[in-house]
Amino acid sequence: MSFTIHGIQHLGVGVPDHESSWKWYRKFFGMDIPLFNDEAEAPLMTIYTKGKVISKRAAMVLNIKGGCAMEIVSPSTFKASHAKTNFQLGDLGIFIGMIKTPNLEKAYDFFQSNNGNVISKVIPTPYGHDSFYVKDLDDLIWQIIPAKDFYTNYNHPTGGTVGCSIGVSNMDKSLAFYNLLGYDEVIHDQTSIFSDWAHIHGGDSEYRRVLISQKNPSGGGFSKLAGKSFIELVQDKSKRVPKKIYEDRLWGDTGFVHLGFDVRNMKALGKKLSSEGFGFTCDTNDVLSMGESTKVHCTYCEDPDGTLMEMIEVYKIPIIEKLGLFLNVEKRKASQPLPDWMLKALKFTRIKD
Repeated sequence: MSFTIHGIQHLGVGVPDHESSWKWYRKFFGMDIPLFNDEAEAPLMTIYTKGKVISKRAAMVLNIKGGCAMEIVSPSTFKASHAKTNFQLGDLGIFIGMIKTPNLEKAYDFFQSNNGNVISKVIPTPYGHDSFYVKDLDDLIWQIIPAKDFYTNYNHPTGGTVGCSIGVSNMDKSLAFYNLLGYDEVIHDQTSIFSDWAHIHGGDSEYRRVLISQKNPSGGGFSKLAGKSFIELVQDKSKRVPKKIYEDRLWGDTGFVHLGFDVRNMKALGKKLSSEGFGFTCDTNDVLSMGESTKVHCTYCEDPDGTLMEMIEVYKIPIIEKLGLFLNVEKRKASQPLPDWMLKALKFTRIKD
């Protein structure tokens, strides 16, 4: 039986203070709908937490306007902290998160008028559109990009996540890996010094910058809401040896901890990845229950530079738990989108500030 990777499900973000960070993401990114928000141990992650089982609060949140989700992870057995190293463009791992907006100028004005930490002007990218960059409460960098594929007209200046920028050491090896994950469309491939990175650490160096997406997205339950997603691969072309962003750090420390993908038929995917040299580094091996309402199968693998990819096969998640409304994916076709009434019912779970 073949496997399906529907695309990016979420971007995982490690933060030291769950409450304040999520409040910031609600205000600036409209991420106010929690699919789950629980505190639990993370036995799956001991390979990335120096052999110790940590506890963490994690919330999977989204913006009903459209876009992929975000998982906000805050360890409770230790305080998430920044690395002592000041990382820069081209360092190995996820360095920039991407958020989409229907109106770049309005989004820019919103961030400015609400004292958001805007670190660039609206400036052209090499991809034929403008964007601007901001930092969140924990100094993580986010690129705000224009898009048209929004699911609702929810009154927020931005939608949700739409991808991320990942530092790599060997572009060809990395392109082959992400092709395995279904990101097989090269939208742009350029080597240069890029003016839109002038305000970002390392932005005065030369990089090879490749933007990829999916040629033929396979659909899936949340495909209408998620829309098109992107991965930007960045290779430093100077003689500098790039550093690994999570070297000698714990999963859950401050930063972009992983990129999550929505998959069907995990076992077949595992066999394929293993045959290509990217086997699962950790695996729940069966259904992982997060309370009575959420049942998923989670695994992790690494890209050629050790950047963490989470694979999630969802079996059951709550839509409106208090009304007993759940999504049971096992009874649905892999490519079948959720009905609009079910997706739009998510707005009743919105957290309001």
